[in-house]
Amino acid sequence: MRADLRRRALRALASCGAALLAAPAAASAADGPSLSDAVSSVNTTWVIVAGVLVMFMQAGFLLLEVGFSRMKNAGAGVAKILVNFSIASIAYWALGFALAFGGAGTIAGTHGWFLNVGHTAAEAAKDIPLLGAYDISPGALLFFQFVFCAVSLAIVWGTTLERIKFAAYVVYAVIFSALIYPIVSHWIFGGGWLQANLGMQDFAGSTVVHLIGATGALAALLLLGPRRGKFGPDGKPRVIPGHSMPLVGLGVLILWLGWFGFNPGSTLGAIGNRFAEVVLVTNLAAAAGVIAAAATIWLLRKTVDIGMVGNGAIAALVAITAPSGYVEYWAAPIIGAVAGVIVVVGVLAIDRVLDDPVGALSAHGIAGIWGTLSCGLFTSPRLATLNAVGDPGLVYSGSLHQLWVQLVGVAAAFACVFAISYATFWAIKRTIGLRVTPEHEEAGLDISEHGMYGYPEQFIPAPEIGAASRGPLAMPSAEPVPSGSLVTPGEATA
Repeated sequence: MRADLRRRALRALASCGAALLAAPAAASAADGPSLSDAVSSVNTTWVIVAGVLVMFMQAGFLLLEVGFSRMKNAGAGVAKILVNFSIASIAYWALGFALAFGGAGTIAGTHGWFLNVGHTAAEAAKDIPLLGAYDISPGALLFFQFVFCAVSLAIVWGTTLERIKFAAYVVYAVIFSALIYPIVSHWIFGGGWLQANLGMQDFAGSTVVHLIGATGALAALLLLGPRRGKFGPDGKPRVIPGHSMPLVGLGVLILWLGWFGFNPGSTLGAIGNRFAEVVLVTNLAAAAGVIAAAATIWLLRKTVDIGMVGNGAIAALVAITAPSGYVEYWAAPIIGAVAGVIVVVGVLAIDRVLDDPVGALSAHGIAGIWGTLSCGLFTSPRLATLNAVGDPGLVYSGSLHQLWVQLVGVAAAFACVFAISYATFWAIKRTIGLRVTPEHEEAGLDISEHGMYGYPEQFIPAPEIGAASRGPLAMPSAEPVPSGSLVTPGEATA
């Protein structure tokens, strides 16, 4: 009897305790968001902040390209950056995101057109499998992945400066952001065959973003040809210097800052603080790349070339992008330093045969390949297990398996992007035309394509020069300039 009473008393106490424990949870559900909502909000906020940092890289590309251009082409990049970013925004929302992440198909996704998947991760997970693992807003995931696409598209145009028609930007931007980039990114980021079947590792896009962009750039460059005057009658390259190295330096620093969204943001969450490790890995690689590039160009030319130092930072950042979530701290400076050497040697070698004004083929293409392959060397067992993609690298495992997987992935991405891009640019060349006329190139794209100058005070129309030459402040030796010519003030009074 007493035992039965004791059992009843214990059951009553247990019921009371359960009720007391359940009360705060019920109250919190009624009064405000739950703990899971708070976690989702924190992670979503971090992904949006990281995405905004990546978007800011567009300003870095703009300043870099303007600085490496001559003054008569300095303004053309403004319209190009703004229009391409806007086209990609619409095309990726409508089609690209679904092809990249809408289901775990082998080649491409099939769900999520116009992001019609619901407003929460739980609602969208059936159409966007990646959201089943990351409790963030579907809108945040789309925005973050879109700015990656926009960066890759921006890389394409660095090789084409000072001679490409503006209309070519528009046509290729639609095809790139709606088809080319989404499909290849699905293979590696979205559960496609390279990731799911082979285990290819690319944490934030050395191949997906940078090699894809550089491959499209190569296809355009082969059909576009060099700038007028780049190669002499003997076939040797001539230097066509950009007009502002301070703008180049500012562009590099903005890109460096943006990379702290690019790589750490690819954790897709702030809870657990893993993104802090990726921040440090990224910075260590970039610093080593600058030092290695400066040392390499000094050994080869006995000067510390400003452009080469900037490209050393970019190449190292490109290289660490794939392994940033797979390698320990010690490997980051090695990866960055090798990239710094590669970019200098690559720029000097490519410049002998192709006209790449900003060094994109080397900084984004060759360095992107190196960074992707470096996973096959340095991926640690801890991080291979954490990411659940692929195997440890050669240094830890003694096996070449992961290195071989990385090589197959690089080759597949390059072949696909090059084939489609070359066909697209060939069609553009045969229809609306790819390159401006020699007269327009000589005048500069600012005035010939956009009807205005980036630095208007440097290019004053001849009638205004003539009027000024007759004014009270005119130099005694000044003479009127022939009508219709466009000259600089210095030329007008020479």
